[in-house]
Amino acid sequence: MTQAQIQPFYDDSTATITYVVHAGPGTPCAIIDPVLDFDPKSGRTSTASAERVIDFVRAQALTVAWLLETHAHADHLSAAPFLAAQLGGRTAIGAGIRTVQRAFAALFADAGEASRFNHLFAPDEDFAIGELQARALHVPGHTPADIAYRIGDAVFVGDTLFMPDVGTARCDFPGGSAAMLYRSVRRILALAPGTRLFMCHDYPPEGRAPAWETTVAAQRAHNIHVHDGVSETDFVAMRTRRDATLAMPTLILPAIQVNLNAGQLPPPEANGVRYLKIPLDAF
Repeated sequence: MTQAQIQPFYDDSTATITYVVHAGPGTPCAIIDPVLDFDPKSGRTSTASAERVIDFVRAQALTVAWLLETHAHADHLSAAPFLAAQLGGRTAIGAGIRTVQRAFAALFADAGEASRFNHLFAPDEDFAIGELQARALHVPGHTPADIAYRIGDAVFVGDTLFMPDVGTARCDFPGGSAAMLYRSVRRILALAPGTRLFMCHDYPPEGRAPAWETTVAAQRAHNIHVHDGVSETDFVAMRTRRDATLAMPTLILPAIQVNLNAGQLPPPEANGVRYLKIPLDAF
């Protein structure tokens, strides 16, 4: 089996890690969870984070085959359309995105169309990134659309898991389910102990630098929410209590409008300006 080579890019402002996954210089690659910089105070977008990815792809003479989203993020805007325009590649997400789009249809008139993604992965669909064999593991819970991408001996877990000292993701978004998340996590943790796991985010406790790579064995032994011995009942009770205390993500309202549309920004209005909408008293 060809070994996946993995280049992470950490975005400090959103605590997101974007990955470029490839088999070596000159090969096809996938870009996972790319970030479009967005300043909520000014409404400005910029592409500094995405340009770091572009520089790496070009320096390694890689060909972008896929732009992969693990889910419709609530904490950053996707840079997939910008990267596709610069580098090519097909934008893809799990077919469960249709469920998320329907959930927000009453709130936003344009809650997205699945057709704006180039490909919707069926649960556990196999695909390839050049010589690298991959599978889109269906891992609902955080949202109904979450996908973990297994590429060789590595799994990009999205928001199913965080580093062991942080735990797991919230489940109180539309269509989320703590019970489903528990089962999705146990599915990932049933993989070989040495399987490398790559996080989508890291929110480190004080005194620890950001980190994003761990293993199945480390998660089973040390994850504060789902280590071996934690039952589904206990997890659901903990997750439900914890979620009730969490504030809304800072960027959820702009992010969801963009990410349900495969990262495409709204079209300009008559004055040439694009607008994102902030619904009042809706949450």
